[in-house]
Amino acid sequence: MKKTEIIYREILFDAIENKRNKFTQLELSKKLNVSLSTVNNALKILDKIGGINIEKRCFIIRDIEKILIFWATKRNLDKDIIYKTNISLPIQNIEKNLPSGIIYTAYSAYKFKFDDVPADYSEVIIYSNNPDEIKARFPLKKGHANLVVLNQDKEMGRLVDNNIAPLAQIYVDLWNLGTWYAKEFLNALEQKVK
Repeated sequence: MKKTEIIYREILFDAIENKRNKFTQLELSKKLNVSLSTVNNALKILDKIGGINIEKRCFIIRDIEKILIFWATKRNLDKDIIYKTNISLPIQNIEKNLPSGIIYTAYSAYKFKFDDVPADYSEVIIYSNNPDEIKARFPLKKGHANLVVLNQDKEMGRLVDNNIAPLAQIYVDLWNLGTWYAKEFLNALEQKVK
């Protein structure tokens, strides 16, 4: 994931899950260990589209939905895929047999976070920074990939609760999936975020 996306996720995490709407660029720069110019460049477009207001000493969230959708349009999920395979097990069994340390996103994340599923789904999508254990448990097999492993960036771990990605990450990942049921999950998640 690009540095700008990590910045967007950090802002959205605090805005959605911590109900915070005021930040400083310097604070983000230090927290994420990125240059101040990287933060500034990431925020300029959010200011231009009305997602935030950049003021003299801080910036303020104006429209969470605009920031989410902007990030979703920039996200390239395929570039983060580090492993995928076909597993001839029910989805629930795949979810139960994954090693510790993974982070659920998309359908499974929604299910575990809200104890609900707006539609049936046929893929498990996770983040991991150690795919070797997953490959050992679920060897490569041809066919429709129903286990997709995405590269976990170094900042994601501190935003995770019970192996579930932050809501903004789940939203953006669902937005980038082409299944009909991704739309069902996305609509349900939008209601939860609002």
